[in-house]
Amino acid sequence: MLFVLNTLVSALVIGVAAWLSRRYPSGAGFLIALPLATVLVLPLAYLQHRDPGSAFQMARSILVALPITVLFFVPFLMRDRFSFWGAYALGCALLPVGYFLHRAIMRALG
Repeated sequence: MLFVLNTLVSALVIGVAAWLSRRYPSGAGFLIALPLATVLVLPLAYLQHRDPGSAFQMARSILVALPITVLFFVPFLMRDRFSFWGAYALGCALLPVGYFLHRAIMRALG
């Protein structure tokens, strides 16, 4: 039941943001930037596993990952250098770099 609720809420937020993006792109961007997935996943993971240590570890990992995932958006700042799909592809290509950076930081933190 929790899985279905999580899926429906996530789909609704994404759908509303995509709909808003035509008329209010800044508002849609703000909506998507909110940590909605985190707000949903942390309690659901805790309820499923009953392991507060795991939930705190996941929250710490998310905190470390947030600034790293901004790498995806860097090519979009260079509007004159890339087409939309070029910026999107380069942003996607930067995500594995961010993943390995995140992994190294998390290992260093213990």
